[in-house]
Amino acid sequence: MTAYLFENARIVDGTSPETTEPVSVLVEGDIIREVAPSIRSDSAERIDLAGKVLMPGLVDAHVHVIAGMANLGQNAKLPDPIVTVRAFRIMGDMLMRGFTTVRDLGGATSGLLAATQEARWPTPRLNICGKALSQSGGHTDYRGPYDDTPVPKTGHTLGNLGRICDGVPEVRKAAREELKSGAHFIKVMANGGIASPTDPIHFLGFSREELIAAVEEAENAGTYVAAHLYTDKAIRRAIECGIHSLEHCNLIRPETAKLAVENGCISVPTLVTYEKLGVEGPALGLPPASVAKVDSVRLAGMESLSIMRDAGLPMAYGTDLLGEMHRHQSEEFVIRARVLPTHEVIASATHVAAKLLRMEGKIGCIVPGSFADMIVVDGDPLKDIALLTRQGAHMPAIMRAGMFVKQELR
Repeated sequence: MTAYLFENARIVDGTSPETTEPVSVLVEGDIIREVAPSIRSDSAERIDLAGKVLMPGLVDAHVHVIAGMANLGQNAKLPDPIVTVRAFRIMGDMLMRGFTTVRDLGGATSGLLAATQEARWPTPRLNICGKALSQSGGHTDYRGPYDDTPVPKTGHTLGNLGRICDGVPEVRKAAREELKSGAHFIKVMANGGIASPTDPIHFLGFSREELIAAVEEAENAGTYVAAHLYTDKAIRRAIECGIHSLEHCNLIRPETAKLAVENGCISVPTLVTYEKLGVEGPALGLPPASVAKVDSVRLAGMESLSIMRDAGLPMAYGTDLLGEMHRHQSEEFVIRARVLPTHEVIASATHVAAKLLRMEGKIGCIVPGSFADMIVVDGDPLKDIALLTRQGAHMPAIMRAGMFVKQELR
């Protein structure tokens, strides 16, 4: 069994505005075995981290690993092998930015998950909802207003983020099929979206009865529902229907944020995607109608962070980037740090995200029994959070499941 002993490690995990005192961390196999002021081991390879910071592997709780194109309608038409190759490249780049776990919010299948576990190419841990559920004319229905092509009920391409279902029976069946196929949770499109052509932002997706049906199916399987949401009205309705994971939330108001706290919800803001969609989206094939929607949610995003923090609503880290914009994944740290304390921003990508994924004590922390997913940072990100950007340039070492995927320590 391979073992490593990290010495003089100052830990930053988002639980404190200061680094810890130097400690030793013993890794055996894929598990952190011990964390203590001093550890003796005759078999472990010793690594001195004096002057550096040790962090848990980062968690991005809102990605689309199959979205190799910004134009999601065109992405859905790509052959599965091309989507697979691009997805592995996207995931590999995420890992080299320090993201050792990602939660996919629509598109990745259990087959792709199995491929990541079997392939020799390193990828982050992948948490999936399968295909997101959408109503006809909702988010992920990429047919234009004059396109009456019947939507498929089965055999969805890997490049398609979602599947369309209408009425309570179809919603139940779709949720059950995704859960049967290995989804860790269910995703519903409960509001209008930017990337789809016929649903303005204010549109509400699904009836209350349909949303409640999805929640019941998820709860029957011991899991939860995440919902795509922008407007305050849609967020409030989703909370009242039992939805747990609130994605985006740009237009949330204080009273709804308080209601979310009372119901034990977690939000996942994704501000970087709107900042980049408006600038890079047109050149990358995002339709003009979609570009026009961006500002309606982008400008309110920063205020939403303050509203949710003031209410005490936990916020996990999310990015929701598409196509060539995936390279901006780490810039969400800098955007949030304009409004929030740095250690709280880091917490969003460590223990808060771990709680959302129901993997507390396993990811997002450096404690005995957790997975040995860790990154070494050359400097203190509590003082300069930009150290977590630049495609991992300030991360001389990245470990996933006890194995180095990057080791440049001197």
